Amino acid sequence: MSPTLISAARVITPEAVLEPGWVEVRSGRISAAGSGTPPREPDASYPDGTLAPGFIDAHIHGGGGFSFNDADPAAAAVRIAAVHREHGTTTLMASLVTASLEHLEAAVAALADLVEEGVLAGIHLEGPWLSPYHRGAHTKSLLRTPDPASIDRLMLAGRGTIKMVTIAPELEGGLAAIRQITGYGAVAAVGHTGADYDLARQAIAAGATAGTHVFNAMRSLHHREPGPALALLEDPAVFAEVIADGVHLHPSLVRFIAGSPARAVFVTDAMAAACAHEGTYDLGGLEVRVADGEARLVSNGAIAGSILTLDAAVRHAVRHAGIPLADAVRAATQNPADMLGLTDVGRIRQGLRADLVVLGGDLEVAAVMKAGEWFQPAS
Repeated sequence: MSPTLISAARVITPEAVLEPGWVEVRSGRISAAGSGTPPREPDASYPDGTLAPGFIDAHIHGGGGFSFNDADPAAAAVRIAAVHREHGTTTLMASLVTASLEHLEAAVAALADLVEEGVLAGIHLEGPWLSPYHRGAHTKSLLRTPDPASIDRLMLAGRGTIKMVTIAPELEGGLAAIRQITGYGAVAAVGHTGADYDLARQAIAAGATAGTHVFNAMRSLHHREPGPALALLEDPAVFAEVIADGVHLHPSLVRFIAGSPARAVFVTDAMAAACAHEGTYDLGGLEVRVADGEARLVSNGAIAGSILTLDAAVRHAVRHAGIPLADAVRAATQNPADMLGLTDVGRIRQGLRADLVVLGGDLEVAAVMKAGEWFQPAS
């Protein structure tokens, strides 16, 4: 197969922004990259565009009208991946909301096949081990304490494909559960929690390396009781999820997290209504109304995920939070790759898989490539 040469006004690499730059793709992998004039006439040229790694969504529940908690999660996953790929996401996790152990076990087993096939990067359990007082859009009656047997049951059902588990460390057995989860090689993320600052620090010491949508569904920051957010953000070993949609966080907090010692990870937390019509949806057995760009529980008005896509998150971060484009892109690419231990994606580097996204001058998606194959972007 002959190589594909792509040139752009900017190419965002781990080390620098090449202005202008070029990338060569051969057999689905990045074979070379450089700055200045490309070595030959490019096959695709974007004189006003930015070439970046394909986006990686580490926390996503659905899109296009489908959810990973659907009765047929494997079929839903293929549709979800396709609609988010149009917006530049070439790697995604399957996040599952709280459900019965039986439902979660079946969903994990079905989705594990798609992880092994390369359709998904892994599975994220957002529940059932969450605080009932900070549950957000999770069914209270299905929440439970993290007993070793239930953790083993779900982790073994995943056959090594569960890459991340959100947990409230204040629950009985919470710190031991973090050690058990990380013992399986998964990321333990502090979230949906009422933990205070000291307990959050203990959770990090026990092995937690991430914060699930920091500031959302967790104990608030207070000048005498700083809570878990500060503990997570002041630690350079922690990855902090950010939902940059203008609904979950004020732009100043997006900027604050991006400038903190922790490494910002842009996520969508998207539910089925992302890339679909507004209206009423089901999220883990709870009724959600989507209107005016927001998803909220019908019962109490609580935020219930988002309808965000990662390209929109990058645009929001740049336009409204004042984050430099290269930093915003890295929060949607190499930082989530590092959080999840994905070594083949997230960077424009020789030898890595050729997952790329081209952003136009308006930061809208102009083109998407996955494993060296071009896909039609969203219209």
